[in-house]
Amino acid sequence: MTFSVNCSIMLAELPLMERPAAVKAAGFDAVEFWWPFASSVPGDAELSRFEHAITDAGVQLVGLNFNAGDMPAGDRGLVSWLGRSDEFRDNIDVVAGIGGRLGCTSFNALYGNRQAGHAPEAQDELAVRNLAAAAAAVARIGGTVLLEPVSGAPDYPLRTADDALRVIARVKEETGAGNIKLLADFYHLSVNGDDVDAVIEAHAKDFGHIQIADAPGRGAPGTGQLPLAAWTARSRELGYAGRIGLEYQAAAATAFDWARRQPAAR
Repeated sequence: MTFSVNCSIMLAELPLMERPAAVKAAGFDAVEFWWPFASSVPGDAELSRFEHAITDAGVQLVGLNFNAGDMPAGDRGLVSWLGRSDEFRDNIDVVAGIGGRLGCTSFNALYGNRQAGHAPEAQDELAVRNLAAAAAAVARIGGTVLLEPVSGAPDYPLRTADDALRVIARVKEETGAGNIKLLADFYHLSVNGDDVDAVIEAHAKDFGHIQIADAPGRGAPGTGQLPLAAWTARSRELGYAGRIGLEYQAAAATAFDWARRQPAAR
């Protein structure tokens, strides 16, 4: 089993640009990031610094989020955010450019919270257009847009796998976009009360990506009660061939102790 390490949540004691090298030193060869910049269109120097942090470390970027707004403040995406669509559209080509230069082909588009004072239907219509635009842009580099159910955000409307899959089906039906897939984060699905076993049985072969953390606590595998090893193994049996994204909270000194006990899995 091959893992990738999400540098935006892992190794949080280190400066962000030092984390890819720390991932390599820990024995892993692939990284993921949430959007690592303060704006949708960062300057050339910022882009270069980010890209060199990855290439100089000798790791592969395998996943990158589109700009999702101010995550610490509670934002969870711009895809359906009326009034910020231009920011999302401007971000699309920047994301695709990074992907093209670094060989990354998976791009997570957080849907966005429901907005008071706006009809959900209007937000969903905007989301269809924005997801289709993102899908068309990354298709030029062989990319896939990922759509993710999220926990811990009461106003985020995609909570179960079916919620996300309905959006994916609508975008395909209305626009023809066929390169949008479910990001199955087993932690989020479990915390939201989804039937993870059933989701795996029905959809594993079509997962765009898997991410894991244990629950309760969003800690490392083995710190909670989720059968993460069984879930990932079953997903493999049913045809999932991608990496397993590590997206949990743990002290850097012990973050990978569980993996060191099974080094062949890295």
